[in-house]
Amino acid sequence: MRLKKHTLVLFGILVLALSGLSLSCAKREEPALIVYTYDSFVAEWGAGPKIAPLFEKATGIKVEFVAKGDGGQLLSALILEKDAPRADIALGLDDNLAEKALSAGILEPYAAKALEGIPAELRFDPSNRLLPFDFGHFAIIWDSEKLASPPKGLEDLASPAFAKKLILMDPRTSTPGLGFLAWTKAVYGANWKEYWARLRPSVLAMTPGWDTGYGLFTAGEAPLVLSYATSPAYHKEYDKTERYKALSFAEGHVRQIEAAGIVKGARHRKNAEKFLEFLLSAEAQAEIPLTQWMLPANPAAPLPESYSAALRPGSTLAVDRAGLFEDAAAAAQILAGK
Repeated sequence: MRLKKHTLVLFGILVLALSGLSLSCAKREEPALIVYTYDSFVAEWGAGPKIAPLFEKATGIKVEFVAKGDGGQLLSALILEKDAPRADIALGLDDNLAEKALSAGILEPYAAKALEGIPAELRFDPSNRLLPFDFGHFAIIWDSEKLASPPKGLEDLASPAFAKKLILMDPRTSTPGLGFLAWTKAVYGANWKEYWARLRPSVLAMTPGWDTGYGLFTAGEAPLVLSYATSPAYHKEYDKTERYKALSFAEGHVRQIEAAGIVKGARHRKNAEKFLEFLLSAEAQAEIPLTQWMLPANPAAPLPESYSAALRPGSTLAVDRAGLFEDAAAAAQILAGK
């Protein structure tokens, strides 16, 4: 009888221990998909909080978005984790970072069926390791209540009239910053460094990422900021104002295409494939305009009325991206006066 009692007690302890272990494991249970991305995608107003529940409803798959700073910082994080990747999806690398990302061997190909609905001109990676999900043109945004006469082009922007009136992003860490470098290289070619030296007196600040730079701009620190041709649509939609305008520059504008891809060695490969298919669907793409303030890659997604305030550049400049990432360090040093 005593043996039975001891047996029952031991059995009870074992059940409790296993129950506790089960609860502990449940608490530590990882989501079925991990997406590394840039800060604004996971912001309260970003596309991530909108797309995650839609994706889970459609597939039953839980997704966790992990912010890694701006696009350049995102790429650095992926390269650092190359031998032991935690992420399944990289979302937010663009065509300017593509050369570096593809040569690093951190992504795997996936020819999504949904790519059939994406215009060929946006599909910049024939290996299908980077799939386009949105795009937009870089532009200088002007606060028309803080500055009477805006610049008419890149060269005008470097004139003394705009001393300490411009906010840029660091091309080493920020995709808009790298995009501006690409823009100046497209216009000035081998003489781009001389242009950056002329531009330096106009720059009030060079911030690590777009979020910080645009925040300084809307706080009134400077009347000009690097952003996107679609940025005025945000202010029309939420601020009910057309005070902030995208300037059409005589030299033309450079387009940015943002993309997502499957991380090499992803633990949840099948779920990652499902996510990319969903990301390019009309349902998910419809969330892009009012969250990311970019144009959806899928033309089946409608644009809201506020996009009437967006600039539609007359021409898209061709960009030679060879060595672009390496030139970022030199560009940053010029702006720092070194």
